[in-house]
Amino acid sequence: MYTGLVHAHSGLRWLALLLLLASVGVAISKWQGRSGYTDGNRKLYLFTLISVHLQLVIGLLLYFISPKVDLSLMSEKLYRFYSVEHITGMLIAIVLITIGYSRSKRATDNVTKQRLVGIFYGLGLLLILAFIPWPFRNLGAGLF
Repeated sequence: MYTGLVHAHSGLRWLALLLLLASVGVAISKWQGRSGYTDGNRKLYLFTLISVHLQLVIGLLLYFISPKVDLSLMSEKLYRFYSVEHITGMLIAIVLITIGYSRSKRATDNVTKQRLVGIFYGLGLLLILAFIPWPFRNLGAGLF
């Protein structure tokens, strides 16, 4: 079960990143208000939100069963990264994305909707990119 969840979490990250990139790109390109907020935009932003929330659910399951999460080994980079840094960064990113979607849904004009998505999804994307355990990183190297 653990291996399957790790593969799902790792594989689905590419879908979430692709959707985030597309959402941020679309939102920023429409800031000038030349083209309105379409139903296609709304669906893209919703699917992006769903994909990061799916990653959250899988990640939380992994957090509680992973051998890489051990709060008693905080002096070791690998354990500190997975026990604290990764989950904290990702939670903040997902909260920002959720706030962006919710606020854009309530906004009345199209330009404001696009700006809210562009800003909040963009900040979430930057955090996600910063806290992914990339292969070229010194695994567990702290960012702070």
